[in-house]
Parts: sequence; structure tokens; C-alpha cells
Amino acid sequence: MFSDLWQRLLGLIRMLWREVAKFGTVGAVAFVIDSAVFVWLMHGPMEGSNVKAKIVAGVVATIFSWIANRFWTFRHRRQSNVGRELVLFLVMNAIGLGIQAGCVFIAQYLLGVTSTSGLFIAGNVVGLFFGTVFRFFAYRFWVFSETMESDPAFAHDRGFLTGQFPAVPAADENSEPNTDQRSAPSEGFDSAR
Repeated sequence: MFSDLWQRLLGLIRMLWREVAKFGTVGAVAFVIDSAVFVWLMHGPMEGSNVKAKIVAGVVATIFSWIANRFWTFRHRRQSNVGRELVLFLVMNAIGLGIQAGCVFIAQYLLGVTSTSGLFIAGNVVGLFFGTVFRFFAYRFWVFSETMESDPAFAHDRGFLTGQFPAVPAADENSEPNTDQRSAPSEGFDSAR
């Protein structure tokens, strides 16, 4: 069991490392933009409206992120329908932004955190981590996916990540054919794409 999980993890790393590196770079720049705007708004025009300040900062960073991810990170997967791609990107970012704003909300209203640094950590460290993990997979599999769906090099990515790949045991001359259900292809895999 652990060896199978380890092999899956190594395969996932090999499959995603370039995109993760580019996504991380875009994310780092977006983080600086988001953080700078958030702190500026909390101490300036939106003082006392910390959740709203987080949302506005997230929107500014999202605009940058869409442009950078579309033309650099996932440039080989851009959809021909730019409007659809942008709408999907905005929806996924709204969910990610909701994750971040939710962390600020929990920190301020449920945990009683009032300091700027505490709210910053809640929104831009904890919330950003969870939002970023969600965004990467959402972008890869839903937003920038048109070319990926038709490219044979990416045909099995979803199955690899979800474990819907058939397990192919090593052939042994003296063994009988494997009738284990796990070795049969999943019927729902092709229809899920």
C-alpha cells in the first residue's frame, strides 16, 4: 500500500514539476501584489474593513495571475474560447479567494484575532496555501484544459491522479491470469472526461 502511494507521488512529481515551478513563480509575484495591496488597503482606504480589503487585493492579484498563467504557465493548454476560459478562471479564483477570505473571517470573528500581522498570516499564509493547492488543480484540469484533453501525452493524467488506471501486474510464466477487479479498466474513467 505505501509503496503504491510512494510510486504515485513520484509519478505525480515527474508529471507536474515544470508546471508547478512556473505556477509557483506566477504565484509568488501574485502573492507580493496581493500582500502589498492588502496591507495598503488595511492601513489606508479600507481601514476597518479587513475582509473587503482581502477581497479587493485578491481581485487585483487575480487579474495579474490570469494573464501570467494564460501566456506562460499553461500557454500550451490555452482554450480557443477565451471568454469561457476567463469565466472558468474567475470562478475558480472566486472559490480560492473565498478560501482565503474565509481564513481571515475565522481568524477575526471566531478566534478573535485583531492584529494586522495575525490577520495577514490568516489570509496570506494559511488561506493562501489552501487556496493555491485548489487553484493549481482547478487550472490544470478545468480552466486550461482544451488542448490537454486532446493531447495523447496528457490523456492519462486524470486517471493517474485519481487511481483509475488499471493495475498491470508483472507477467510470470508460471502464474495464472490475474482476475482481480482492480486490474480491469474503470468503466467510468472515459466518460468522466
